[in-house]
Amino acid sequence: MFRARAGPSEEVRRAAESEGTDPEWIRRMLACGRAVMPCNPLHAPEPCVIGEGLRVKVNANLGTSRDLPEMGPELEKARVAVAYGADTVMDLSTGGDVDALRRAMLKEVRVPLGTVPIYQEGLRAARRSAVVDMDEDDMFNGIERHAQDGVDFMTVHCGITLESVSRLRRSGRLTDVVSRGGAFLTAWVLHNERENPLYENFDYLLELASKYEFALSLGDGLRPGCVADATDRAQVQELVILGELVQRCREAGVQCMVEGPGHVPLSQIEANVLLEKRVCDHAPFYVLGPLVTDIAPGYDHIVGAIGGALAAFAGADFLCYVTPAEHLCLPTVEDVREGVMASRIAAHAADLALGRGVERDERMAIARKALDWEGMFREALDPERARRLRQRGVTAEDEGCSMCGDVCAIRLIKEYLEK
Repeated sequence: MFRARAGPSEEVRRAAESEGTDPEWIRRMLACGRAVMPCNPLHAPEPCVIGEGLRVKVNANLGTSRDLPEMGPELEKARVAVAYGADTVMDLSTGGDVDALRRAMLKEVRVPLGTVPIYQEGLRAARRSAVVDMDEDDMFNGIERHAQDGVDFMTVHCGITLESVSRLRRSGRLTDVVSRGGAFLTAWVLHNERENPLYENFDYLLELASKYEFALSLGDGLRPGCVADATDRAQVQELVILGELVQRCREAGVQCMVEGPGHVPLSQIEANVLLEKRVCDHAPFYVLGPLVTDIAPGYDHIVGAIGGALAAFAGADFLCYVTPAEHLCLPTVEDVREGVMASRIAAHAADLALGRGVERDERMAIARKALDWEGMFREALDPERARRLRQRGVTAEDEGCSMCGDVCAIRLIKEYLEK
């Protein structure tokens, strides 16, 4: 942020070029905190700007688990996620050699990489005795180790405080806490009857972020885990705290964004986005989904895309993808592809409604009218899949398709309009 305030830079120029916008406008957005460009110099990814008035970005979560700890499949998922258009990747590994995978992933991807250091430190403590036995040094040492590896942005659950946990206890929630990091720190606060060190020592966290130049993603540890819990007192209390921390980040010149829900019914999505933008002074808003119903396991990438499109249209800046495996198991490579594509469609739908990217849809329309299949494939978000489906159903006439055959509406009207 200090560099952005000082003047233009090569990174800003390249980011503006990819956005098709004015570098000076990007610089001002970064300088005031309404946009972020996660970029740890040790990793130095391709510039990616997230924030107000910019193309909606998509993140893909990856990572090992206890049951599936192998590194190879996760690196392949990272390659596929980026190939299909993920703007960032997060490594949420909890199994196997987590340090080695994180370092390998930083070498593998040229997009910004995020992590959640509390996962690793909580598991270290659990192997010794229990998650709640983490100490302050464990938490901050973990953050510093990730920073020293080159991680570009980190989720930190600083809004889990004695105050917000007390709201949670009185909330009457159906699903309590579904955030893994949020659960670790909520349990820690309740067990130790002490303030969350990430909140109590937030100034030290800002020092680390300044030193290593990573961005903070202020995590929503109390996000709703079902639509019945959406926009309750515990969620809003945490958001109020995060809004105060956004101001402290900006004063320290540290880039930050705010994470959002979670499970939210369609009727509350716009209110959630507007509330975050107001309370957090237009900090970039990073949403998981949102998921608009709880009863579609196996199809949650579709559920998340529905919520994501509406959230992005209302002003959310960054969509965390959801895969078909959400709530069920670790995603496969194919699940990752489907999740990325679903969120990219949601992001583009919102961009289109906001007047961004209109030209691509117009080029597709022109190609369709001309029955220009190669032109259609060029404009498709997933050209490979479109081409494969086209080949599956080709009719005897090269210009048609097996849906309409010789009664193609476009061919018929073209014939009579041109008479």
